[in-house]
Amino acid sequence: METTNNQAGTPPDNNLVWAIICTVLCCLPLGIVAIIKSTKVKELWLSGDHAGAQKAADDAKKYAIWGMVAGGVLVILYIIFVVVLGVAGGGF
Repeated sequence: METTNNQAGTPPDNNLVWAIICTVLCCLPLGIVAIIKSTKVKELWLSGDHAGAQKAADDAKKYAIWGMVAGGVLVILYIIFVVVLGVAGGGF
């Protein structure tokens, strides 16, 4: 059983789901950073560092978004590359 020591409400959303989705589908390095940041949220909150917990949650969200954008850009560049090679290659 887990005991909580928080009189200030509930901890911020740790964005762990977004971090995992980013890691699996988009960008592994930024996704791992997002997972590390998101797992620190509850620990910081329970230790009384509410500002640190909010910053870790915000950082996890930021890295997950950056990873998804980077993954999307890479997919678009890959599609453009394949189309250009297909057109330029002619009969290959």
